[in-house]
Amino acid sequence: MGRGDGSGRMVSPDDADDSGTGILHVDMDAFYAAVEVLYDPSLKGKAIIIGAPEGRSVVSSASYEARRFGVRSAMPVSQALRLCPHATIVAPHFSRYTAKSAEVMAIFETFTPLVEPLSIDEAFLDVRGARRLWGSPGAIAREVRRRVLAETGLVCSIGVAATKHVAKMASTISKPDGLLIVAERDTLDFLGPRPVRAMWGVGPKAAETLESRGIRTIADIRDAPRDVLTRALGAAGGERVWHLARGLDPRSVEPDRVEKSIGHEETFHDDIADITVLRAELRRLSDRVGARLRTHGWEAATISIKIRFSDFTTLTRAQTLESPTAVGQRIGDAAHELLEAIDRRLPVRLVGVRAEKLQHAGGAALALWDDDEEWKRVEGAMDDATARFGTAAVTRAAFLGRGRAIDALPSNPLPRSLE
Repeated sequence: MGRGDGSGRMVSPDDADDSGTGILHVDMDAFYAAVEVLYDPSLKGKAIIIGAPEGRSVVSSASYEARRFGVRSAMPVSQALRLCPHATIVAPHFSRYTAKSAEVMAIFETFTPLVEPLSIDEAFLDVRGARRLWGSPGAIAREVRRRVLAETGLVCSIGVAATKHVAKMASTISKPDGLLIVAERDTLDFLGPRPVRAMWGVGPKAAETLESRGIRTIADIRDAPRDVLTRALGAAGGERVWHLARGLDPRSVEPDRVEKSIGHEETFHDDIADITVLRAELRRLSDRVGARLRTHGWEAATISIKIRFSDFTTLTRAQTLESPTAVGQRIGDAAHELLEAIDRRLPVRLVGVRAEKLQHAGGAALALWDDDEEWKRVEGAMDDATARFGTAAVTRAAFLGRGRAIDALPSNPLPRSLE
């Protein structure tokens, strides 16, 4: 299994069998770092860390040269520099990444209308209907890689398979700058020796639970009784991995897929213990989330918060709302309720607010009355003012007359697939 630093990489020969395939997963290699190299060619071949230079910032991305020293996304920059002290810190330029992402996605859409962006730098393509025009899935993948490089200067890796799950695993293993094709008849042989951690959607905790029961490879999952998987992962999780381990994945490429969640996080320069300050920051983040929901015409059915303590212990808590909303006030109220239920035994390093289970605005059943009607008018007026005069033109009265109580760095200033 390939790792984030490119070790363990596998690629297919030019004459690889692609029978029974039709799903491509295209993943741009070290996307943020690669875009920065386009703007500053002197960075090519260097260990690059994308992030703010402040020690409490987190790594947005890193070049493969830095990853080979153990640098990973979401790692504190201070830790990344201890692992790779000779690295060059480059401030992120998200407008550049957004523009390049649009170029890449436009190339994908010239091959097939069935393109499902997963994030700013990766997408699924269903090319089964494009054979007559472009050739076999393997040939299409090679042409996609050629055109992306020729037209954008960027390198991508592609997995080709019969299902989304296997295609995504294959693209990961082929990185960087690779193409790995898994013919349909080879699916079980491909999956069998892979570690359970390689499965798309199996996180570290689920993997640890399986490994503690001696289930270390996907072949082990196939050999395990279903009730063992159910006890380990729950009914839904056990059923899902049972099917995926057998190459069964009915998910189709969804070009109109609505993003599952959006959110904002902030990392404090100094750890915060004051509950008043934490509540104020959650309110600010909730307002930003609400504004983005309204901009995109979405509402959220669930609100979650993320709290990271000074010892890096991280907790998430979620609340399902009575009805979906894009109102920042109600999002903030839910965030405050979730915060109150957390035992704040240590000062807080990071806070985040996320809107989840998104749906198109107005899709829920209409209530007899709307408790948020006044706030919708207020926040609608704020949106209009922001559009005309900028984000600094309007703020809550509670925040007037004083500066922010803390200094903070945005941990995810550009959520990966929404802006």
